[in-house]
Amino acid sequence: DSCGAAVKEAKMANVLEATNRQQFEDFLAKAGKNLAVVHFQAAWAPQCGQMNEVMAELAKEHAHATFVKLEAEAVPEVSEKYDISSVPTFILFKGGEKVDRLDGAHAAELTKKVQGLAGSRSPQGAADGGAGDLNQRLKKLINAAPCMLFMKGSTQEPRCGFSRQMVALLKEHSVQFSTFDILSDEEVRQGLKAYSNWPTYPQLYVNGELVGGLDIVKELAESGELENTCPKAVTLEHRLKTIINQSPVMLFMKGNKEAARCGFSRQILEVLNTAGVDFDTFDILQDEEVRQGLKTYSNWPTYPQLYVKGELIGGLDIVKELKESGELESVLRGES
Repeated sequence: DSCGAAVKEAKMANVLEATNRQQFEDFLAKAGKNLAVVHFQAAWAPQCGQMNEVMAELAKEHAHATFVKLEAEAVPEVSEKYDISSVPTFILFKGGEKVDRLDGAHAAELTKKVQGLAGSRSPQGAADGGAGDLNQRLKKLINAAPCMLFMKGSTQEPRCGFSRQMVALLKEHSVQFSTFDILSDEEVRQGLKAYSNWPTYPQLYVNGELVGGLDIVKELAESGELENTCPKAVTLEHRLKTIINQSPVMLFMKGNKEAARCGFSRQILEVLNTAGVDFDTFDILQDEEVRQGLKTYSNWPTYPQLYVKGELIGGLDIVKELKESGELESVLRGES
């Protein structure tokens, strides 16, 4: 059928892509009682690309589970239904019903949730494999993200003082990292000590190599080397400032110059097009993080929003008032 023909397999084997609500529902129906993992993603976000690779690896290990990715903004009715406000977000289903959720690029946590809900491929085989299999598992976890922190608890709820300090330190230095809760897995907790020859937690790994514990990370932070050691997270505020200043006149709208996707955006385009001043646009429907973040950043709850030289001018009503008073052109040129 036409829906089936539109289904695209992602470049990575076994990860399916849904481009509309019908495909999404079809995938859930076909999964039946088996696990279905749905990744709400955005093409612009590098962390989503990393997590798709994690999904591809999990798909190889769990052949009975279904792994689906979909652009959060392209299927807004599905995103709204499951309260998707940022990417990446993962919703896990069984029998068509939501059974779990994970917000953020936490490879190890996603792996753990999938293993718990899909079941291991061969528990007996894992037992027979012994230390060799455990070492392979540890190696996979260590390399699950460019920066991996093995800690007690999670970033939201650290379960010991050292882990709490480590998380605070990494966040303070805008380090992008994933975590694994060693309290949830005794085999990993004990095995990693021997594997890394490091007897305590937390433990921080970068690109598969042990950096060390809290004391070493503190020393790196004090010497200014931590930023060079760990991958840097681009803060949302920095992203917003960069986009706002991309052009002297920037319009944040639904759609683009060629195709406005709401009446207010269409009207503001008509007004600006008569002003004779060049402007660039940003389609908020393509970027949920910007769409939500800019409302807070600008303290302006609606769209469209117009900026001149990095400063908020306002929305459609203000732009209309400026046109009626004859001030619009000078405001757009940054003259007043």
